[in-house]
Amino acid sequence: MSRFAALALSCLLAASSRAAAPAPVIWRLDQTAQVGGHATEVLGAPRVVMEPAGPAVLFNGTSDGLFIPVNPLDGWKAFTVEILFQPEEGGLEAQRFVHIQDPVWRVMIETRLDGHGGWWLDTFLGNTTKGQPLIDPHRVHPTGRWYWAAVSYDGRHMTHFINGEKELEADVEFGPMTAGRISLGVRQNKVYWFKGRIAEVRFHPAALAPVQLQRMP
Repeated sequence: MSRFAALALSCLLAASSRAAAPAPVIWRLDQTAQVGGHATEVLGAPRVVMEPAGPAVLFNGTSDGLFIPVNPLDGWKAFTVEILFQPEEGGLEAQRFVHIQDPVWRVMIETRLDGHGGWWLDTFLGNTTKGQPLIDPHRVHPTGRWYWAAVSYDGRHMTHFINGEKELEADVEFGPMTAGRISLGVRQNKVYWFKGRIAEVRFHPAALAPVQLQRMP
């Protein structure tokens, strides 16, 4: 095979690989009856509110939640989950506002409130017996503002971010996940309710670099 033919074949295979890669999944929360085209199970009375940047769903922190019967991470060996949210003051100290679960594995994105107008991020990858949390109570952010939080996994290493800035990282064995479901605003056993707003959730089939992440101005 000539050098030109080999190069052409290499380019063709690379293009085919890119074409076969799953596309990112983007859920914009502009209603509660369905999310991402999937009918939801609605707990309590979460409602759509209009924000300067568009619609979001408001959760009351005591009884509001959404369950979506799908897991976009199904089969992905690497991934990034991003969420645009605004935590409010006055909620529970611990709030599980994104919970992705299959029969074995789970992904959690959580907040911790200090009761004095601040919060910090808590993320978790693991199963029912072991896993890796990332949490640092010294990385405090003000409540009442919009943030992009993200957790990524590259097949070996997990990292979490706020507004594109890396906060914590660790090695962990995880997945791949299989079919499952997602809850927003509450853990799937209906505890640790979230008080605040969620506008968008994104699922990427790769561990994104910080420059690729969403961030607030």
